[in-house]
Amino acid sequence: MNHERVLFGAAYYHEYQPAPRLEADLDLMQAARFSVIRVGESVWSTWEPEDGVFDLDWLQPVLDGAHARGIAVVLGTPTYAAPPWLARLYPEINAEAATGRRVGWGARQEIDYTHPAFLFHAERVIRKIISRYAAHPAVIGFQVDNEPGNVLLHNHAVFQRFVGHLRARYGSVERLNQEWGLTYWSHRLSRWSDLWTPDGNAQPQYTLAWRQFQAQLTTDFIGWQAEIAREYARPGQFVTTCIAYERPGIEDHALAARLDVTAGNPYYRMQDALTLPRTRVDDQDWTTSGVWALYQSADRMFSSRQEPFLVTETNAQAISHQWINEPAYDGQWRQAAWALVSRGASMIEYWHWHTLHYGTETYWGGVLPHSGEPGRVYRELAALGAELDRAGAAVAGLTPDADVTVLWSQDTKWSLEETPALDDGAGNPDRRSYQSIVDAFYRGAFDAGLQARFVHPAQLFTMSPAEAVAAHPILVAAGFLIASDDQLQWLRGYASAGGHLIAGIRTGYEDSLARARVERKPAFLDAGVWYDEFSTVGAVPVAAEPGSPLRVPAGACGTRWIDGLTVEDADVLARYVHPHFGRWPAITTRAEGDGRVTYVGTVPDEALAAALFGWVASESSSAWRPQAGTQTVTGATARDGSRLRFVHNWSFESSTFTLPGAVVDVSSGERYAEGEVLALGAWDVRILRIV
Repeated sequence: MNHERVLFGAAYYHEYQPAPRLEADLDLMQAARFSVIRVGESVWSTWEPEDGVFDLDWLQPVLDGAHARGIAVVLGTPTYAAPPWLARLYPEINAEAATGRRVGWGARQEIDYTHPAFLFHAERVIRKIISRYAAHPAVIGFQVDNEPGNVLLHNHAVFQRFVGHLRARYGSVERLNQEWGLTYWSHRLSRWSDLWTPDGNAQPQYTLAWRQFQAQLTTDFIGWQAEIAREYARPGQFVTTCIAYERPGIEDHALAARLDVTAGNPYYRMQDALTLPRTRVDDQDWTTSGVWALYQSADRMFSSRQEPFLVTETNAQAISHQWINEPAYDGQWRQAAWALVSRGASMIEYWHWHTLHYGTETYWGGVLPHSGEPGRVYRELAALGAELDRAGAAVAGLTPDADVTVLWSQDTKWSLEETPALDDGAGNPDRRSYQSIVDAFYRGAFDAGLQARFVHPAQLFTMSPAEAVAAHPILVAAGFLIASDDQLQWLRGYASAGGHLIAGIRTGYEDSLARARVERKPAFLDAGVWYDEFSTVGAVPVAAEPGSPLRVPAGACGTRWIDGLTVEDADVLARYVHPHFGRWPAITTRAEGDGRVTYVGTVPDEALAAALFGWVASESSSAWRPQAGTQTVTGATARDGSRLRFVHNWSFESSTFTLPGAVVDVSSGERYAEGEVLALGAWDVRILRIV
C-alpha cells in the first residue's frame, strides 16, 4: 500500500450504539481529519442472524457516509466471534483448552477453527460480506479475523492432525524416539497411537513441536481467509489481520508473509508509565509499560515483514479493566502516535470511536465517552489529525533507522514459556524468560540513545554474513536457545566478516529440537570463553575490569542468571563483585576476523546494559542523540529519500535540544539553522526534515 498520508482513524461500530447517530459520528470524524475507519469484524450474528439468513445491507449507510466525507474503510471478516446459532448446531466446534475440557461460550475466539463445519460456515459468510462490499469505493482493504492465535487447540481432531504432522516429518516412531530422546522416563513409542496428548507432557522436544504446529494452524487459517478475500479484491486493496504479538498461537513473521501488509495492536500504559527518566517498574504484559516498550512494540511490527505496518488498534482512552484507568496526559497521544509513525506506522487507528455501553469492554474508553459528547480525548486527537494532515506524504511509509539489530527467535520464546530458564524473583517460573532476556538488551540500547530493529531467523540466515554485516553491523543474539548448527556457525561467520556480535545467556546451548548440545557452550561462536556451570541469582554487582574501555557505573548489576565463564582468548570488560561469582567475568570481548564477538554472561540490569551499548555506540559518530534524560531522538528515511528526525520530550518538565544540522519543522514549515536551540514543552515532539 502507498497512501499519500498516514491513515488516521478508529474502529467504528455503528451497530453497537444505543441510538442512531451515524451522521453525527461521521461529521465529527471528518472534523478531526479522520481518513479511515475499521468496520464489521465483530458481528457475525448481525451479518447472519440465523443459519443461511443474511442481513448485509445494514453496513451500506456507514460506507456511503464515510465515502461522502473522504473517509476510507477497512472491512473485517467476523470469524473470530461465532454466533450462538452456530454453537447450537455444532457444539463440537468449541475449542478445548485441554483435552476434553471445553473453553465454553460467552466470550470470543472459543472456536476450533480447523473444524470442517466451522470452516464451511466461515467461508460462506466471508464470501457473502466481501462480495457484497469489495467494489464499494470506500473500501481500501480487508482485515480477516482479529487477533488470531488466542487459544491452543486441544480438540481430538487437532491432536490427530498433529500425529499426522509428526508422521510426515519423522517417517517412523523409531526415528521420533531417537530424535526426541524418548528412552527417557520410558516414553519410547511402539506405534503412533501411543503418543500421549499434550496436557501432561513434560518433554521439551514434544512441547516445541506442539507449539510450532499450533502456530502453523493459525497461519494456515489466516492465509486461507486471505486467499478468499483476494478473489474479490480490486487492485490496490490490501488484505491483513491485526496481530496481538503475545498471543500463544502465532508466529508473526510466518503469518505476515501470507498477508499484504503487517497490522498490529500496540497497547501501552499511559500517564507516568510514559515518563523519562522512568519513575516506575516496567512490568510487561499484553499492555506494555515504559517508553522503551512502546518503541519496541513498533519495532516488532516493522520486523514481521521488514517494511512499514498498520496500527489497527491502540489506546484511545483508558485501556484495560475498570481497576486500571490511565487516560493520557495532555500531549501523550500525540507523542505516542508520532513515536509509532517514526518507526514505520502507516496507519494509526484507535480502539475505538465510541465507548461501549455494555459488554466485556464497557470501560475500554473510546475517542468519545459514554455520553457521546466530544471531550478532551477528541480534542487532542483532532489536533493530531490536523497535524498529520499537514505533514502529508512526508511522513507516510517511513523506514526507521537502526543502530542495533536484535535477533528474535519465536522457537526460543515458545520453549522458554514451557520450560523457563528464569524465575520471577519469588521462586516461581518466569514464563516470559525469553522476553526478559531480550528486553534487557533492547532497553539497554534504548537507554544508550540507540535505535534498534528486530530480525527473524528466516530473514537473517538467508543473507550471507557479509550482506548481513552491511545491513546489520551490530547484532544481538541473546537467549538464542533453539538454534541449528548452521545458524550458530553463520553467527561466527558474521563476526569474521566484520560484524559486532553481542551474544547472551542460553545462546548456543540447545539445538533446533531443544536438545542440550554436547559441545562446550556457547557452541560454535568462538567467543574466546566457555562455561559448563551456570547459576540463577538475584542481583550481583558488576565493576569494570581495570583498563577496560567499558564504563560501568556504580551500582550496576548482573541479574537473574550467571554463566561461569572461563576465559581462553578474550578480553575481560567487566567482572562480578562477589566472593564466589567474582572468579568469573560478566562481559568479555574478542576480535574475530574483521569483527568482534562480545559475550554477556548474565541478564544485565538497566545500568549495565546501557553501559554496554554506550561502549558499542562510541564507535558511532552520530550527533543525533538525546541531550536530556527526558528525550528520545529517532531517525527515519521517507519514501522520497529525505531524512527525518523525531525529537520527543517525555516529561512534564521542558527541555531543549541543540540542532546538529539545519532542518525544517514538518508540521509548521519553520526552518532552523544548525546550532539553533529547540524548546520542547511538556510531553512535546518535533518532527524535523534534514535540509
